[in-house]
Amino acid sequence: MSTPYMSILLFLLASLIGAVGQFLYKSGADAAGGSISSYLLNPRILGGVVCYIAVMVLFVAAFKKGGALSVLYPVYATTFIWAALIGLLAYETPIRPINVAGMLLLIGGMYLMGR
Repeated sequence: MSTPYMSILLFLLASLIGAVGQFLYKSGADAAGGSISSYLLNPRILGGVVCYIAVMVLFVAAFKKGGALSVLYPVYATTFIWAALIGLLAYETPIRPINVAGMLLLIGGMYLMGR
């Protein structure tokens, strides 16, 4: 059974949205006070929740189109790459050579899992 390209693209989009959700959680946590209401009413944290709901919707849509879990879930691992790039742009968190090596290993693993 081959995995449709549309399913792979949906998972890739989900990984990007998931990374944006992580950024929103982090930036929301940085802006929040210590009270529960400061978390529950924080627009960035709520935006992160919306992102994760969107991720789940994209997962369901991708699964509906078909495809192997062993192909699709490794694609979602690109979330770590997107998060590193967002961290670089938003927080100037450096991406070191060891990080790049890890990213290349992720991509290599995704390729091998898809074969």
